[in-house]
Amino acid sequence: MTAIDRPAIKRALAQYQDPYTRTDLVSSGCLKQLDIESGKVTAEVVLGYAAAGIISGIAEMLRVAVENVDGVESATINVRCDIAAAPAQGSVEALHNVKNIIAVASGKGGVGKSTTAANLALALAREGARVGVLDADIYGPSMGLMLGLPEGTRPEVREEKFFIAPTAHGIQVMSMAFLADAKTPMVWRGPMVSGALMQLLTQTAWNDLDYLVVDMPPGTGDIQLTLAQKVPVTGAVIVTTPQDLALLDAKKGVEMFRKVNIPVLGVVENMAVHVCSNCGHAEHLFGEGGGERLADEYDVDLLASMPLSMMIREQADGGKPTVVAEPDSQISMLYQDIARHVGARIAQRAGQAQAAPTISVSDD
Repeated sequence: MTAIDRPAIKRALAQYQDPYTRTDLVSSGCLKQLDIESGKVTAEVVLGYAAAGIISGIAEMLRVAVENVDGVESATINVRCDIAAAPAQGSVEALHNVKNIIAVASGKGGVGKSTTAANLALALAREGARVGVLDADIYGPSMGLMLGLPEGTRPEVREEKFFIAPTAHGIQVMSMAFLADAKTPMVWRGPMVSGALMQLLTQTAWNDLDYLVVDMPPGTGDIQLTLAQKVPVTGAVIVTTPQDLALLDAKKGVEMFRKVNIPVLGVVENMAVHVCSNCGHAEHLFGEGGGERLADEYDVDLLASMPLSMMIREQADGGKPTVVAEPDSQISMLYQDIARHVGARIAQRAGQAQAAPTISVSDD
């Protein structure tokens, strides 16, 4: 029997380049265990981001690669996900029971930010993560409606000081809409709005979340500043449309997050193209390539260019966003891809924090 060369096994495993972290699984530290006994090889690979939809495919590719190594009779490759907390900006204290906070923001309204936030949260949950959504748009909360929670929904209260977030489609949801009448406008000044945001965030008993997706109001005002100064944000996703006016405001959003040391995880371009349902003709109603130019200018990822689709709007209005309404559709697959990219960027930040060198001082 040919002796199995351990380095050859590692080289075989390193042939697979993770499309989301853009590194191989060995040099990135994902290979956690490698056992060789006679002609049998057993390996454990741990991804740092939610990727339930692709781990079986990864395991199969790795198995085939290892079994092509001389001397290997059979290989068992176990792939799983383990999501760690990535560092936040400055010295902001971590939020209890929440590993990572993702702000979904836009420079202006009407670009599909809330729809993106809802589908991103649902896609992360579908990939195996524990997910919550905070509707931080105090003036115009819509997340409850979008996720199918009935009007009049109220959170339970524990110990007279903690809200228990209602759940929808397997994710935890908290919104100002649950604490006020649907027809009552929030005529509040900035300090009241900031206080309401912090109360919603810190007085909700989040239940062991891997990711908390925060649906931000449009613009760069009080709520955004409060978030940057007091909330441990892991990273931000910027939502825009291709038109010049939206891009101008989106640039302000990117600049704001950069000034407060919150990394931009990527850009989502909504309403990029409209395809006629009758004839199939494609038109770029709001311009073309704007999201890509924005991503290039700031050296961040263009996570996706989403079509202008009546289906996306109807399903969100109906309380079942696309990811749960039609999970196998092409649009849902785009949202799943966004979720993996966002998770991978966060995992890389978590890995960098854990790999930071320690400094020791001796008397020599």
